[in-house]
Amino acid sequence: MNKIKRFLSKPYRWAIVFSILLILFFAYAMLDTFVIPKAVITSEDTNASDSQNPPSQPSAPIITDTSYSDDNIKITIETFKEYNTVIYIADIQLKDASYLKTAFAKNSYGRNIKDITSKMAGAHNAILAVNGDYYGFRDHGYVLRNGKLYRTNSRGSGYDALLIDKSGNFLIEADSEISQSLINSGTLSQIISFGPGLIEDGKITANKMTKSAAFTTTNPRTAIGQISPLHYVFAVCDGRTKASTGLKLKEFAQILYDKGCVWAYNLDGGGSATIYFNGKVINHPSDGSEREISDIVYIGY
Repeated sequence: MNKIKRFLSKPYRWAIVFSILLILFFAYAMLDTFVIPKAVITSEDTNASDSQNPPSQPSAPIITDTSYSDDNIKITIETFKEYNTVIYIADIQLKDASYLKTAFAKNSYGRNIKDITSKMAGAHNAILAVNGDYYGFRDHGYVLRNGKLYRTNSRGSGYDALLIDKSGNFLIEADSEISQSLINSGTLSQIISFGPGLIEDGKITANKMTKSAAFTTTNPRTAIGQISPLHYVFAVCDGRTKASTGLKLKEFAQILYDKGCVWAYNLDGGGSATIYFNGKVINHPSDGSEREISDIVYIGY
């Protein structure tokens, strides 16, 4: 005890102890944010039971490298190059909104619960999937998936959320303006919080992000859009390579607008940007392999 008192009797030694404690606290904070899984809640796929028209057993599908078709789901994949960027567009037509779903990594909600897009898609027999909003990277932003509410706090002003109702219709609203009565109404199937909105009610709105670096820089990106009732687009672009630069937000919005989207919403991008179709990843994630993420948006039964 006397040795400890003598050690601490020098003022600079208090500074050493304080610095060590500060480093340990910072290390724990980083592990808690990015590594340690916590608050796990097993999710349930409630989308089918909430549908106005429950899913029917499909006929034997017709599948090619760029298309899928059965009685309920029709998907066509287009790959092209624009703005020195490879772009993948999936045109999707559904018979019922219940085939548009979301899923969590390891079928669980919580911080740092992660997996790659292809594994999540395979676990849910997805026909088509893209990465979601990586909700687990943040502590804020509504999380409502397949009709079940998991997180109830807003990201605050300046952020957009995508609302999908049980008929499959899109609506983009300021995250801070979503009413609790709407959340509790039982009319919504999904709330996705990343953004920004790219097209809202037929007008390109990505321009509101002109002061953001995301607006002016090129990156791999992912988005989903709605053309008309039960008619959707999933879009991904490669980036950060010589073969594919990546897109600015305004360029991505224009491409989706040209494809007929009335609503379009930006999802997590960068190394997360991944599109999966018929059992395999068809784009080239910028990390060289798939990044582990929190969630996906997918088409399937």
